[in-house]
Amino acid sequence: MRITAFKFSIALMLGSLCSAYAQQNPNRGDGDLHILPVQGNIYMLVGAGANITVSAGYDGTLLVDTGSEQMTDRVLAAVKQLAITVAGTPYPPSPCVGLRCPGGAGSGAFNHWGWSSPAINTIIASPAPVKPIRYIINTSIDSDHTGGNAKIAKAGVTFTGGNVARGPGGSGETAEVWAFETVLNRMTETKVPEVAWPAETYYTPSYKWNGFFNGEGIQLFHTPAAHTDGDTIVYFRYSDVISAGDVFSITSYPVIDVAKGGSIQGSIDALNKILEIAIPQFRSQGGTYIIPGHGRLCDEGDVANYRNMVVKIRDRIQDMIKNDKTLQQIKAARPTLDYDGRYGSPDAFIEAVYRSLTQKR
Repeated sequence: MRITAFKFSIALMLGSLCSAYAQQNPNRGDGDLHILPVQGNIYMLVGAGANITVSAGYDGTLLVDTGSEQMTDRVLAAVKQLAITVAGTPYPPSPCVGLRCPGGAGSGAFNHWGWSSPAINTIIASPAPVKPIRYIINTSIDSDHTGGNAKIAKAGVTFTGGNVARGPGGSGETAEVWAFETVLNRMTETKVPEVAWPAETYYTPSYKWNGFFNGEGIQLFHTPAAHTDGDTIVYFRYSDVISAGDVFSITSYPVIDVAKGGSIQGSIDALNKILEIAIPQFRSQGGTYIIPGHGRLCDEGDVANYRNMVVKIRDRIQDMIKNDKTLQQIKAARPTLDYDGRYGSPDAFIEAVYRSLTQKR
């Protein structure tokens, strides 16, 4: 009962990080920030433009995406408060994973006192210096995913010499920003300020992170020609959480940027990649959690339903193209009608699918 009460109090603490904004306006999407403990070391920060995935723990903080530029100060404040909350409690609100957890992997969340008495535990559990932001991973070039790069990276400290720069000062100057190589290429081409560029890139279909972070391995998967040609899916292997970016956005039809190398088949392949990695706890529910680029937390069943919808619409439009229908005729036929109530206006999606399929002919 004590453990349950404690977890509930921590959940309330996290939910109140931006309560002042929520009191001003109860509507979501109005600038409020919301932090959701997912599982393991992973938290989901909602309301910063695009969803931000946060790994907070012993080694510091890692962010997947940084939100929009105008939300940067609020994101930094929320991430700092989260790091303080995780570091300053006997056990985190989300069970600790990895070899560096107090008492061993997984024990931090379930060892009530940790030592022999509440008095000793109070001393041991005194808030330690908060570890800084170490890494940022961008899932795409979009401004709602990279807008905070410059300021948030400047507020962080990176790894140096292959080891964690311990303590709040460290020995690195900024957090290290990672992305697929085409993200850097497009940033340079479009004259994005250099301070927002990725400092490190990868170019292979998948990339295993060098060393563990917060007690777990991290793997990056490039999904070519999906939302764009530079999308990255990030998989936290011990926490069993996937940060999908905009290859999976539960609030709308897929956004396919054909001009930046996106395609309908690449989008379907990216969704299938998520399904390949994810393992459900029961049938298609629970188990691996997926943080979409926009919208609520999801599991494998949500991704499967979304993938099926995309495939159905792709097939309908493809059949119309084979029958020599023009784009205007396809829009007039309303091939997305049974899903429009859920995902909104389909015009941009239909046009992107049409352009993507006709380019292949």
